Amino acid sequence: MKTRFSLMIASALLALTAFSYGQAGTDVMKAADDTGKATDTAAKKTAHATKKAAVKTGDATGTAAKDTGKATKTAAKDTGKGTEKAADKTGAATKTAAKKTGKATEKAADKTGAATKTAAKDTGKGVAKGTKAVGKGVKKGAEKTGDEVK
Repeated sequence: MKTRFSLMIASALLALTAFSYGQAGTDVMKAADDTGKATDTAAKKTAHATKKAAVKTGDATGTAAKDTGKATKTAAKDTGKGTEKAADKTGAATKTAAKKTGKATEKAADKTGAATKTAAKDTGKGVAKGTKAVGKGVKKGAEKTGDEVK
């Protein structure tokens, strides 16, 4: 009876062990399925969030590009206006400088003309005096020559 009892216990333990291994395999398989489902859900959520972020980034980039374009256009207009004003001021300053230069040149020409006229008069007087002196010298020389010829 002891043997029979021992065999029954051993048989029950073997059945219980087989059942527990079967149960453990089912539990592992269920856990793997749950993990797979959770991973799939997380991947879908991540993909959706990434797609939303990409759309928002695209929108922000488009807005930034438009704003940059507007700012560049405004800066170009302002630069053009500034250049135009500077050109106007430069033109006015050049015109004023040209008038002043013209007046100064005219005054210098007048002074040069007056000085040239004075110099010409003085030169004429000097030439006239020199001619008279030469004429007197020639006359004296001729008189002396005439005296000697006599």
